[in-house]
Amino acid sequence: MLTQQQISDFNRDGYLVIEQLVDDQTVLDPIRAEYTDKLRTLCRRWAHDKRIPLAAASGDFHQMVSSAVDAGLDYFQPLDISLPPGAIQSHTPFHAGPAVFSLMTYEPLLDKIESLLGPELTSNPIQHVRLKPPRKDLAGSESRPHIVRTEWHQDRGVTLEDADESRMITVWLAVTDATERNGCLQVIPGSHKNDMLAHCPSAGQLRIPDSEFDESQAVALPIPAGGAILFHPHTIHRSLDNTSDEVRWSFDLRYNVTGDSTGRTFFPSFVARSRSAPETELRSAHVWRQMWEDTRDQLSDDAPVRIHRWEHDEMVCA
Repeated sequence: MLTQQQISDFNRDGYLVIEQLVDDQTVLDPIRAEYTDKLRTLCRRWAHDKRIPLAAASGDFHQMVSSAVDAGLDYFQPLDISLPPGAIQSHTPFHAGPAVFSLMTYEPLLDKIESLLGPELTSNPIQHVRLKPPRKDLAGSESRPHIVRTEWHQDRGVTLEDADESRMITVWLAVTDATERNGCLQVIPGSHKNDMLAHCPSAGQLRIPDSEFDESQAVALPIPAGGAILFHPHTIHRSLDNTSDEVRWSFDLRYNVTGDSTGRTFFPSFVARSRSAPETELRSAHVWRQMWEDTRDQLSDDAPVRIHRWEHDEMVCA
């Protein structure tokens, strides 16, 4: 659980840095192995199709990502832990592996969230892996926020209106060290005490206009692998460009009070912890994956998925 001082710090600042939250051997190593196996399978398929050199499928994780980037191949969506916005097809790839499920249901992590939200916790489907290669290696047209820098935003801004009153926490968890050079997070302390601001669609992202807050108050938050940052949904934050020579790797996980809207009810959520009804907790990684596969089938060839409420014609965006 969090200490009373940590809870006070979170309530004051709108975020909390936990230098070491997850265990390397029991949590991060299985995730690294799972993702390396998944990416190697993709690279072997691409090598078979002569889209990358055969030797590229024999490298380490960072080398395989670099090979995919150099060849202009989309490594990201097959490794992401959510379906994308827009049109979803029956073959749209995603990753819902057991090591990721173990992270999402990791008891020490849930203990920290319980300290802030209480004992009835739902795993929110607004979740992503972030695999950010060096910016210099990316095509100039790449703008996806899980790959390049993210603009200033509040996490409430990526939910739909039905979650405006939902009690929610974001967990930003580092798999590799996050430094200012490789693109760690920046926050505006205390910004969670204000209302949600308008967000402007911009190059595939949402951003809060500079006129709406004081960027000079920004604080960088470097953390080591295994560390995490907990966020209030109104805390203004962004990530920087990766100017290093290695991939920066993290996860975004979210939790809300069970019974509150997730903000994307068309994607599957599950009870991660319930002190009142522990039998309702999901304990099967297989079932979790099946939930996402069933959702993909239901949304396949349907109307494009809309994941936020903002349009270009907002007054502050003009």
